[in-house]
Amino acid sequence: MNIQIIVGSIREGRVAIKVADWLLREIKKLEFSTLNVDIVDLKEWDLPFFAGKNPPATGIYDQPKQQEWAKKIASGDAFIFITPEYNHGYSPVLKNAIDYVFKEWQGKPAAFVSYGGTNGSRSIDQIKQVCASIGMIDSNAVIELRDIGQRNKAEIFEGNQFDNKAVNSIINKLIQYANV
Repeated sequence: MNIQIIVGSIREGRVAIKVADWLLREIKKLEFSTLNVDIVDLKEWDLPFFAGKNPPATGIYDQPKQQEWAKKIASGDAFIFITPEYNHGYSPVLKNAIDYVFKEWQGKPAAFVSYGGTNGSRSIDQIKQVCASIGMIDSNAVIELRDIGQRNKAEIFEGNQFDNKAVNSIINKLIQYANV
C-alpha cells in the first residue's frame, strides 16, 4: 500500500515539513511491512496556480505539470494531508494541489494532521468537505496538534504520547478503507 503524506504549506519556516518528518518516523516505528510511505512536499512540486482551459473533472490534463501531478497522485493508495490553519481554513497551496486533478483522488481514503488556531480543526472541517466532493473516502482519522507555537521551537518536531499513539490509529484506518 502506498501512502502519500501531502505537506500543505510552502511558507518559510513552516512547521508542516517538520510534522511530515515526525509522522514518517512514527509510521516507520509501526513496522508495517506492506506500507510504502512517501512525503510529497508541495514546496518541491511548485505547482503553479491552476489556469488550464479544461476543468480537471474532465480528465483532460493539457499542462505538463498537471500530467506529472496526476501520475504522482494516481500512484497513491491513501493520503495524509498535513494542513496548517490559515485564517480559519486550510492553505491555498493545498487547495490548488487538490484541485489540480480529479479522478486520481476518487475512492481513496484521506486522513488529516492539523495545527494552528483551534489546533487546526477549522482547516480540517473545510478540507474534509472538498475531499468528499471529489470522491475521497473520509477515514475519520485526525490528529490535531496542540500548542504548536510552544512545540515548534526545536529543529525537529516531536509528537507527545497522544500524538504518537494516534499515528497508529490513522494508519489502521487508512488500511481499513483502502481498496488495495
